[in-house]
Amino acid sequence: MAALKLAIGNKNYSSWSMRPWLALRANDIPFVETLIPLYTDNPADKEQILSFSRAGKVPVLVDGDVTVWDSLAIIEYIAERYPEVKLWPDDVAARAHARSVCAEMHSGFVPLRNECGMNLHRPVRPLVLSADAKANVARIEEIWRECRTRYGAKGPFLFGRFGAADAMYAPVVHRLRTYAIDVAPDTKAYMETMMALPAFQEWTRDGLAETLVIEKFEDA
Repeated sequence: MAALKLAIGNKNYSSWSMRPWLALRANDIPFVETLIPLYTDNPADKEQILSFSRAGKVPVLVDGDVTVWDSLAIIEYIAERYPEVKLWPDDVAARAHARSVCAEMHSGFVPLRNECGMNLHRPVRPLVLSADAKANVARIEEIWRECRTRYGAKGPFLFGRFGAADAMYAPVVHRLRTYAIDVAPDTKAYMETMMALPAFQEWTRDGLAETLVIEKFEDA
C-alpha cells in the first residue's frame, strides 16, 4: 500500500499545516511529507502547490487516487481511514462535542489569528490584544476547561486521549506561549501536556530550524 503524501507549508508559520501533520505523526501513521515554501516570489513553489490541489493552498493529503484539502477535512479522512487510532471519541455525545469544538476552531477566532499569527521564531513577549482577541482567548479557555472537566478522567488531553480536537487547537498553544498571553493555571497545564507531546516537539524543532523569513508575518 502506497504511503500517504502530505503537502504542507512552512512549519514556522503554517498553523493549518500543523493540524493534520500532528494528527498523523502523533498516531504513528506513516506518510511522506512535502514542504512547500509559502509566500515566496518563486513561481515554481506556487506550481508545486497547484500540482497537489487546484485550490492552490496547503495542507493537501494524497492517498492514492484520493486528494483531500483543508485541515479539518484531512483529519476527518484520517479518522475514517485509520479508525483504530480513534481521533474521535467512541461515545456519540462526546464525539458530537469534539466535532463542535473543532468546527468552532476551524471557522472562528479570527481576531486572535489576525493579531497573533503563528511564528515560532518570534521572541516570547506580550502583545496588547484587542477586546475581540481577548474574548477569543477567554472562549478557548472555556472550551478547554469544559473538555478537561468532562473527560479528564480518561487522559490528559481534551477528550482523554490525543485526538482531532487536540490537533485542531495545537497552534493556539504556540500562540498563547509566543505572545505571552496571560491564562489560567488549568490552561497552562493543558499547554504543558501538548508541548510535551513528542510530535508537537518535533514540529517545533523543525519550525525553529527553518531560515525562510516572511516579512509580513514579522510585524507583531
